[in-house]
Amino acid sequence: MNETIYWLMRLNYDKKNKRGDMMKVWEKNIRKVVPYTPGEQPEGKDIIKLNTNENPYPPSPKVLEAKANLAKLRLYPDATAKNLVSVLAEYHGLKENQIFVGVGSDDVLAMCFLTFFNSEKPIVFPDITYSFYDVWAELFNIPYVTKALNDSFELVAKDYYGENGGVIFPNPNAPTGLIADLDFIKDVLEHNQDVIVIVDEAYIDFGGESAVSLLKEYENLIVVRTFSKSRSMAGIRIGYAMGNAELIQYLNDVKYSYNSYTMNYPSLVLGVESVKDETYFKDTVSKVVATREWFEEELTRLGFTYPKSSSNFVFATHKTVPAKEIFEAARKEKIYVRYFDKPRIDNYLRITIGTDEEMKKFVAFLEKTLGYNS
Repeated sequence: MNETIYWLMRLNYDKKNKRGDMMKVWEKNIRKVVPYTPGEQPEGKDIIKLNTNENPYPPSPKVLEAKANLAKLRLYPDATAKNLVSVLAEYHGLKENQIFVGVGSDDVLAMCFLTFFNSEKPIVFPDITYSFYDVWAELFNIPYVTKALNDSFELVAKDYYGENGGVIFPNPNAPTGLIADLDFIKDVLEHNQDVIVIVDEAYIDFGGESAVSLLKEYENLIVVRTFSKSRSMAGIRIGYAMGNAELIQYLNDVKYSYNSYTMNYPSLVLGVESVKDETYFKDTVSKVVATREWFEEELTRLGFTYPKSSSNFVFATHKTVPAKEIFEAARKEKIYVRYFDKPRIDNYLRITIGTDEEMKKFVAFLEKTLGYNS
């Protein structure tokens, strides 16, 4: 090689290398986390989407017919979300100062992590659960430990005894769909009176008894809900927390210090209309539950086992065919379910309950794939 060319190449390499070292200096001050992985959002025709726990039915007709004055979009929305807070308080039999609203339950839970989990002691949550919990903990530098579900995928109350910086778990749990009764929640609360206990009730409307009734008895309890599942409004992003007035005030203080106008005007209008239509809400939930029960019977017939679900999904494994194989075969047929490549659950599929027609098509696919006669 020509000596001049060699030294020019070497000089260029050294410049790049130094530039890389300079990059690493400022890179040290960047917060890095492994992000939450949302379910796939496929596009196209003839897709059966059973992978993100959305409600297969549209929102209430009152929501669809609501008259929002779009000229108001030039104005900031009501930072207090007073109208939405008011109807939610009345619905749950609480006072308005016991309700906190946010942009989906993810926003509400993130605010809860920021507000309540500031001890040097680790917070505690299940090892198999909503996978955003560890993401928030790492994002906000909150120490945490996970407690293993038992062999039946149930939470064990005694695992949440002892010193900690706070407790959070979904009820029903996700992705298992199992519900813990109020005695379990009381047990956890009794053993954690010096920290905040958060019960994430994203799926409670599909089965089980809510912990809202315990708010009068336990001042350290926060219950979180969402409009995304039972109210068919995942696209509008509404979530809320319930607790004693002091805790809700702390949440609002953090919210107003971070982003005062979290709820947009259309969400506030449509959310109110959804809460007002109790008849449609109950009818939709009943249809999902009925389809879920039929589908569980079909899964049993086809050789699957699963925890008895109290949610709008089923967490199932087949006795002989690997979950990943079924997941990939379904995807080729434009049927999308959720597969988790994680320890203990890598042979399970989380299957959202769709319409009767969608679930019958999925069962037909399973019959064909597994070699069963209908």
